[in-house]
Amino acid sequence: MSRVGNAPVSIPDGVTLTIDADVIKVKGSNGELQKKIPSSVGVSIDDKLVKFSLKGSDNQSRSHWGTTRAHVANMVKGVSTGFTKNLEINGVGYRAAMQGNKLQLNLGFSHPVEMLVPEGIKVSVEGNTKIAVTGADKELIGMFAAEIRSKRPPEPFKGKGVKYAEEYIVRKEGKKK
Repeated sequence: MSRVGNAPVSIPDGVTLTIDADVIKVKGSNGELQKKIPSSVGVSIDDKLVKFSLKGSDNQSRSHWGTTRAHVANMVKGVSTGFTKNLEINGVGYRAAMQGNKLQLNLGFSHPVEMLVPEGIKVSVEGNTKIAVTGADKELIGMFAAEIRSKRPPEPFKGKGVKYAEEYIVRKEGKKK
């Protein structure tokens, strides 16, 4: 079984972490995040270290233990340095542009696709084909990047569509005569 919950999370300078009943709050230069702590996990702060203890002995409690530790580690990293997801658009005439708080995508449809950027996320477009989604909340960034990608996923024959920058598209061979 995994022992992820055993590893303490170190708190960098400029980050404050508070625990109120069953909610943990993390503040830093990039913003403020909060998350509810499951009742089966104990959290304590000792000298710039956050330690997690297991209150139950069943499998559900053990899974909450490791997951809570990972969430807190992501929150601390998010408010101190932040997270970024990069996407690329491939295809003739496919492009992206920011218009205020909306991301406008031209993806080969008869109409442009407009997406409202959620609160706490910054989206920047570079060169009409590169999109960077940045912010403190890793979960929110991942969900918004996946939503952008879902508007036109990459297809395997020509590779057209929206893909993550580090994603590799397995290409298929076309029809043969």
